[in-house]
Amino acid sequence: MKVDVILGLQWGDEGKGKIVDVFTPRYDVIARFQGGPNAGHTIEFDGKKFVLHTIPSGIFHPEKQNVIGNGVIIDPFILFQEVDSLLASNLNPIENLLVSRRAHLILPSHRLLDAAYEASKGADKIGSTLKGIGPAYTDKYSRVGLRVGNLNDSSFNSCYAYLKERHLEIVRQYKFDYINYLIDGLPFDEYEEAWLESVKRLKQFRFVDSEYYLNRCISDGKSVLAEGAQGTLLDIDFGSFPYVTSSNTITAGACAGLGIAPGQIGTVYGIFKAYCTRVGGGPFPTELHNEQGDHLRKAGHEFGSTTGRPRRCGWLDLPALNYAIMLNGVNKLIMMKADVMDSMESIRVCTSYEREGILSDKLPFDLGDEKIHPVYDTLPGWNSSSDGRMILEALPGNLVAYTNYIEQATGLPIEIISLGPDRTQTVFRKGEIKVSA
Repeated sequence: MKVDVILGLQWGDEGKGKIVDVFTPRYDVIARFQGGPNAGHTIEFDGKKFVLHTIPSGIFHPEKQNVIGNGVIIDPFILFQEVDSLLASNLNPIENLLVSRRAHLILPSHRLLDAAYEASKGADKIGSTLKGIGPAYTDKYSRVGLRVGNLNDSSFNSCYAYLKERHLEIVRQYKFDYINYLIDGLPFDEYEEAWLESVKRLKQFRFVDSEYYLNRCISDGKSVLAEGAQGTLLDIDFGSFPYVTSSNTITAGACAGLGIAPGQIGTVYGIFKAYCTRVGGGPFPTELHNEQGDHLRKAGHEFGSTTGRPRRCGWLDLPALNYAIMLNGVNKLIMMKADVMDSMESIRVCTSYEREGILSDKLPFDLGDEKIHPVYDTLPGWNSSSDGRMILEALPGNLVAYTNYIEQATGLPIEIISLGPDRTQTVFRKGEIKVSA
């Protein structure tokens, strides 16, 4: 069996959690391959809503195995907020969640560093979630970070103390008032105490060499779905740098974040919204600063599941979408939140960029250049409710035409149209989704 991949093709928040949950019955193993608690995957079913930040979105199916891969970074305190929420709903992730020994830990002092760095940027803030993601990945690549497998080492406490003091010294150099800074509402000392208690609880989970585990699953003919976080345009190498995350969010990241050979990758499912959103700073060529942008934000409930910040909203950007498709080797598309545009009379789609009279359909290196302007097509909206229309034949004609237009522009089939947050609000446009053999 091959490893299929689900990832986002925009600036994150595309709806990956819902689709992973919908796909999970078709797979044996769901494996998260990068990112950390800066991600927020929302799943809704049976009138309940869950937001996961670290745990794979297949966790709601007790018969399926879930894996936190080596490319993920873990804050034990935040992880157990998720665990406790699941336990309160009679779901026990301890029974079907494995954790890679090679996954790195986010320390409380990483979160102080994150806040100090962001505060020092003043008006040039990148919009960090302040979850310690960047500093934790920095320690990983500086080869000083602590990993899950170190929790059982006798030297863990001394290594933790060394890293903490190293971080605090940097924080002091930035003259950051960490004594009065609150982490998730707690002073540093109290947060650290809660974090250390969560570390003890983390040992309840089964730690594995996930690269061996997953490759054995492949050899045994088990089906594996790799779950990405954030979105392609936030990739550390290929995103809108420096307004990016600190990991590789693309298909290649699944190989590095799980220990899977490139030849083992099967179908790549690319998820995108019928429009675009972005949280935090950074270029956004099709952003709407008007009533239409406000409408998308309100109708789509576009507020960050991790930070609660309002998302910036704009029209679909085809050059950016095709760029993401190219980088990821996408085979099939999934369009989310088409229902958000139900009441619109017309819809615009960016088809190219214009700079000083020259048109290009390629994503430029300097996307934030003020001389770059989007060029649009205008399409008729469907201006009717898609609510309850869960079969293709019942969809508004102009919604189907919009879907066909995007397929023509990308050269790929849109196999799923999502018309709401619940797992039941899903239209399978091209028949049953197949697992890669």
